[in-house]
This record gives sequence, C-alpha cells and structure tokens, in this order.
Amino acid sequence: MRNSPAPIPSRRPRLGKTAAGLLGIAALIASAGPVSAHPRHHDGPDNPPDSIELPDASSAEGITAGRGSSFYAGDLFEGDIYRGSLRSGTAKEIIDAPDGRKAVGMDFSKRHDLLAVAGGDTGQAYFYDTDTGETVAKYQLAKAGTSFINDVTLTRRGAWFTNSLQGELYFVPIDRHDGDLGKARTLDLKGPASETPGDFNLNGIAVADDGRTLVVAHSAKASLFTVNTRSGESRLIRSLDLPHVDGIVVEGRNVWAVQNMINQVSRIRVSDDLRRGEVREVITDKLFQIPTTAALIGDDLAVVNAKFDTGLPPTADTYEVIIVDAFGED
Repeated sequence: MRNSPAPIPSRRPRLGKTAAGLLGIAALIASAGPVSAHPRHHDGPDNPPDSIELPDASSAEGITAGRGSSFYAGDLFEGDIYRGSLRSGTAKEIIDAPDGRKAVGMDFSKRHDLLAVAGGDTGQAYFYDTDTGETVAKYQLAKAGTSFINDVTLTRRGAWFTNSLQGELYFVPIDRHDGDLGKARTLDLKGPASETPGDFNLNGIAVADDGRTLVVAHSAKASLFTVNTRSGESRLIRSLDLPHVDGIVVEGRNVWAVQNMINQVSRIRVSDDLRRGEVREVITDKLFQIPTTAALIGDDLAVVNAKFDTGLPPTADTYEVIIVDAFGED
C-alpha cells in the first residue's frame, strides 16, 4: 500500500464538476440494450411499500442499510444524505452536504453511527456522524477529474473505496473501539481486476464473510472479482456474465449484483471458496428506472433508481427507492 494524504479538516469547498465520471456514465447509457420487465411486488398491508420517494432530491445513486428497517441514500450531484424506513414508507433529508460534494456509494457502521460516502469525480471520500449530521472527516483519495471514487464497504478494520478510472483501492482505518479515523492508504491491485479497458471499470464493492476478502464489481468486464486486502491480488469469480454491473451486496454465499442499464438485479450463489458463481434469480420490476445500488434489509432488497436515462445530470421529477423481494425460489 502507498500512503495517501491525511484527512482534510471539514470546510465548505466549492468544486467545479469534472467531466470524466459523467462521460463514463454517458457511455453506459449509449450502449444499453433492450430492457425486459417482470414485475415482482409485495402483497398485503403488513409488507413494505413498493417505493419510497427521496423528497426534493435532484438525483440519486447510492444506498446502504441502517438500523432495523432503515436505510441511507444519497443525492448524487448535491451530496445530500437521506434516511428512510421500510416500516414507515418515508424518507427525509438528514444531511445537507456542503457545496461541491457528491454522494455515490455508501456504507454504514452501526457500531459508530458513521456513514462512509464515496465522492465520485471529486476524488474525495466523506465520513458523517448520522446522529448529528456533522462531517467527521473528508479525504482527498485521488486527483479530481482523473478519478471516480465510486463505492465503499466497511470491514472490521476500516473502509475500502473503489476508483472506476484507476486499478487501485483506498483504505481508511477506523478504530474498532472509539471510531477514530486514520490516515488513508492506497492499495495497487494486481491481476485482472486492475485492468481499466473501459470508461467505467471498478464499481461496486463488498466484504466477504471472512472479513478479509473483498468482492468487487468490474463494469467494463461485466465480472466480479475477489481481492486480497494484503497483497492486492485479484481473482475472477468464474462462470458469470454481468453486463452493466454496478453496486453489489454480499450476504453469506449470496451476491446481489445491480445491472443498471438493463434494469435488473441478479442474485448469484457463489461457491465456498469464491471461485465460481451461478445466477439463481434475475429480479426485475416495472418500477426500476436505471437502478444503481441496493441494500439488503431483512428479506427485502431496497434498490435506488438513478434515472440516468433522463439525461446527465438526470432531469426526473422524483427519485425513489424501490422495494423488492431479495429471495425467490432457489
């Protein structure tokens, strides 16, 4: 690993929008194929709603599970953070982000009430206190304009971030006892996951059950890879073809891979050694409109609509989280 700068003290930056990440999204939209829809809805008054609106959001992209039936979701281009509940069927803004921030992928630490957020083409990462809404720290992980910090996962030791334009990951240590954040480090990847043949490459990221192995989605390769957090060595999870793969969720041997431009989520069963995978179910819904990331909440999957098909930045009137069954017939 290489050392990166220490966290930047909180302040209100004013950063111009850079084009690299947006061009990558535009390329994905242009290459999207036909979309099929097989709606799957909840029945009965005791089940979660079909969708939960993010009030006054200008865009959307990331989501993560919170406590109980709650989730956190972000306004991609404004950087604001929402907290919602499957039980109440509502969401509200809890963090009004400083100007110039973005909110792409995110993950939540229940132990420390800490939300880690990837900052997209700013090259930054943010950590928020979800109780107070305050910024705990901001990191400049990579250079703005030549990077796209896309997603993040929390392990027992800290936060791992992907960069869609570079074959490297970034690690921010988090003290298990008091939640203090350490100095960021860069892990240069080796093997197939390190390659950057497309406009968007490394994308979603999650930690496997062993707590040491990462699973990363690679959009350009339509594949999933494992990454050794010590060596940076990567290995293909074989037998999978996942066009437009974006965010991922890992729970045991199940992996949910969101495939944005074809409006579906593939539920994958992986082998114990994470060397092979098999798609067991393709989840679609008539309410999906370019879903990007998902959160597993009980037996439900909360999937956020990015609506990139309306333009960049997107111009939809509303943005929402769609609730679908996470498990079907195995």
